[in-house]
Amino acid sequence: MTGIGKKPVVEMRSITKQFLDVVANKHIDFTLFPGEICALLGENGAGKTTMMNILFGYYTCDEGEIFIKGEKVELSCPRDAISRGVGMIHQHFTLVPSQSVLENIIIGSEMAKGFFLDLKSARDKLLHLQERFGLHIDPEARIWTLSVGEQQRVEILKALYRDVEILIMDEPTAVLAPSEISDLFRTLKSLAQEGKSIVFISHKLKEVMAIAERIVVLRGGEVVAERKTGDTNLRELANLMVGRDVIERITRKKIPPGEPVLELRNLTVRNDKGLEAVKDVTLLVQKNEILGIAGVSGNGQRELADVLFGIREPEKGTIKISGKVLYTGSPLSAVKLGMARIPEDRIGTGLMMDLSVEENLILEVHVSPDFHKRGLLNFTKIHQFCNELIKAYGIMTAGRDAVTKSLSGGNLQKVILARELAGKPLIIVASQPTRGLDVGAMEYIHQRILQEKERGAGIILISEDLDEIFILSDRIVVIYEGQIMGDVRSEQASREQIGLWMSGVKK
Repeated sequence: MTGIGKKPVVEMRSITKQFLDVVANKHIDFTLFPGEICALLGENGAGKTTMMNILFGYYTCDEGEIFIKGEKVELSCPRDAISRGVGMIHQHFTLVPSQSVLENIIIGSEMAKGFFLDLKSARDKLLHLQERFGLHIDPEARIWTLSVGEQQRVEILKALYRDVEILIMDEPTAVLAPSEISDLFRTLKSLAQEGKSIVFISHKLKEVMAIAERIVVLRGGEVVAERKTGDTNLRELANLMVGRDVIERITRKKIPPGEPVLELRNLTVRNDKGLEAVKDVTLLVQKNEILGIAGVSGNGQRELADVLFGIREPEKGTIKISGKVLYTGSPLSAVKLGMARIPEDRIGTGLMMDLSVEENLILEVHVSPDFHKRGLLNFTKIHQFCNELIKAYGIMTAGRDAVTKSLSGGNLQKVILARELAGKPLIIVASQPTRGLDVGAMEYIHQRILQEKERGAGIILISEDLDEIFILSDRIVVIYEGQIMGDVRSEQASREQIGLWMSGVKK
């Protein structure tokens, strides 16, 4: 039961944190009560993760005070926070791939001290937690063999194993199927009923409304609003986050699909472990069509995207672009046949972060005769081309010469979009195009994808965000353990059916 109105378990008073010239948190006041689920909302760069990293001891504040259960505390490292009952699950997990689930969970715990480990007691405690909270997973399984969703469960169990009273969760549903999200919410509510306090960081407003009792909104490093869930709505929350009306009013135009532009036939792909990740997949994508591929992370989506991008070769099967066979294993071959690629990892594979914005914008077109004069690069045309893209895509940057790593997540994605869409591609493969982006950036990306469809492109949208799949897709395919579980027109699809397919239930 909620403890709102009781003495807070956490008080953060006038917290300020600055990184060089950037003020990440500015005089923030925040409270958390016993048994409460409090949502923390804000755009990328709003300061919410910095604020929670301070509470978890990753950072120390420049100004301000922190009280836990009424006692003023100094949190100089995560161990200090854990000893005070604070746990945090980050978007990027902190697990050792070569070790087992049990070994990862007991690392750094009391049972792991000394020369001997009481593995039996540790295992018994873990199994009890799994049964109690419905987070079942083989304690002996190696982390590298687990899907991303299973690894997240290990992180949750790791926090519960340490008897945390205050649990911070950063985008916890990003890799879960609908049924798993429901299970997670039941778990969180069960924890809250036992008196544990939860901070739920998410950009998914519908989920926030479904799980939280109170919502705190940050913008520009400051708290701009606090609302009880029953006293607000999606529109108000979105407006508070970005300072303007951003609730999407997307209407997918009913455009008859045209000729086939992409055909996958009997495609089988192995992952880095040598296991079949994509199994005998056959798909057809037409002009003026968005094919949404839904599924829980780790079911072959990444390997499928890699093959389409030309950075992984299939074991068998063929890929045709407008009837021409794609030479697999060659990214340049895919580009020449008219494919644009929006990769899942925009920082690792989509951009070269130490290069300038201009250099990233011309990565795939610098070989074009349009940008050469007498065998040399024509920098006048290159500068003009990049300036036009920066303006057309609203890329917020100090200029084309700015170092790419200085841009926010949303603007990094805009650089990729500008580069990939400038050539008016026949096919666009968009893998997790809005992952980690705030609501304003998501709105922009969605509009651009729809514009490309209306222009005539065929689009494969690979996303773990079901809202995104339903908003954009004309047709929805669900992939589970590398196989197609179902294929349905979006207007005929139900979340219940999609969720069952995502869980491996074929009805």
